[in-house]
Amino acid sequence: MAQRIDLHSHVIPQPFLDALDADPVRFHARVEQRGERRFIVRGSHAVPLDRAFHDADAKVEKMDRLGLDVSVISVGPPAYCYWLPADAGLAAARLVNEGIAQMVAAHPSRLQGMATLPMQDPDAAIAELERTKKEYGFRMVETGTSVEGELLAAPKFRPVLRTIEQLGMSLFTHPYQCVAKGGMDDYYLQNFIGYPLDTTIMVAHLIFSGALDDCPGLRIVLPHAGGFVPYQIGRFDHGFEVRAEAKKHIAKHPTEYRRRFWYDALAHLPQSVRHLVDTMGADRVVIGTDCPFDMADFDPVANLEKVPRLTDEEREWIHGRSAMALLG
Repeated sequence: MAQRIDLHSHVIPQPFLDALDADPVRFHARVEQRGERRFIVRGSHAVPLDRAFHDADAKVEKMDRLGLDVSVISVGPPAYCYWLPADAGLAAARLVNEGIAQMVAAHPSRLQGMATLPMQDPDAAIAELERTKKEYGFRMVETGTSVEGELLAAPKFRPVLRTIEQLGMSLFTHPYQCVAKGGMDDYYLQNFIGYPLDTTIMVAHLIFSGALDDCPGLRIVLPHAGGFVPYQIGRFDHGFEVRAEAKKHIAKHPTEYRRRFWYDALAHLPQSVRHLVDTMGADRVVIGTDCPFDMADFDPVANLEKVPRLTDEEREWIHGRSAMALLG
């Protein structure tokens, strides 16, 4: 039986929270006590600080309740800090990476780490990437699907992508803002629709811009079951056949790039996971809980069993074999 490995598990480590307490002006955020709960606050946005965000013991206790063996922890979007000046962004990234390494050291058999990068400064991002690989042994790195409105396929980020590829690391891309504006302000739609849409826009640009051809060995993990990609990839193909714009930088159909990506199973609907597995292959699907945010899958193992016609081999791949291949 493969280990159950969660590739979508968030933290906001203690060294970063301490820095917010010490200098909220520099980091454009603060930690605030409201009754019995603590929040990380930036502008009008407040995120409750579940203990599993910053306490390694609490993270592992939650994993035990969810039936998970290993979590590869990545910083939550409230601590991306791409909006900061370059020097503060680098300082924030280093604090987060130090905190993630400390959590991993507390439970090395249960936790692995992903680096975060100061993407507003690609040169600093590359330096921090190389440092985390050397000093902490991280095997994965997380970035946003965009950086303050600039998509990951932008030429300025290509050296970062190439370095990730050259270091043999895998890239986890997670949205944090809606690139597409309009109609997202009500009902929390910026998360329900905006996050999957941002992932879809990022994937389309990575494919059609030729970025994936420039980085042929780059492995990319997509959260939230790949956004809308698994369900609209055929539309990309049709567009490639009938529109000259789609052929400007690539010479093959978009579906030929679909297995360049890995997809977590966080669709919240068993039939959607069945389609994901059928379209992309079980060896490209992983567990992703999104814990401890409220949009998480609170019973990932049991919910996977609700997927129609799930075979023993598919279960093995999704539980851990796909993640192990990414982690080396």
